[in-house]
Amino acid sequence: MSSRLDYYSASPKAMKAMIAMEALTSNLSIEPALLHLIKIRASQLNGCAFCTDMHSVDARRLGETDRRLYSIVVWRDSGFFNPRERAALAWTEAVTLLSESHVPDDVYAVAREQFNESEMVDLTIAVTTINSWNRLAVSFRQSPSS
Repeated sequence: MSSRLDYYSASPKAMKAMIAMEALTSNLSIEPALLHLIKIRASQLNGCAFCTDMHSVDARRLGETDRRLYSIVVWRDSGFFNPRERAALAWTEAVTLLSESHVPDDVYAVAREQFNESEMVDLTIAVTTINSWNRLAVSFRQSPSS
């Protein structure tokens, strides 16, 4: 699959805003290791090979195990994730699949048990940011380097 266009050079102003949002997301209250789990799960749901690859590599650099990385896609059936991670993954799925789920109350309730109000906003910003990156990468066919 070949790239359709280089969105960085096509619209530098827009990409500057995306980069600023990413920088902000990385400096909020959600711990870096959890951010990568969120980014990987949203990217899997959105079919974004580029972002799934990038965040898996980044997560490994932070010490994430291959076993847990392989299990993100089936996190509900795995005992590898703690309650905070499970709540974040469920929230990520609900927000990413907004048109299907409308973010159910039970998912919100579980997330609120693990995240305070500020963290909930930060978590949601992280999910929306990776969804934006996914939409750019998938739409313009950015693929991981081999």
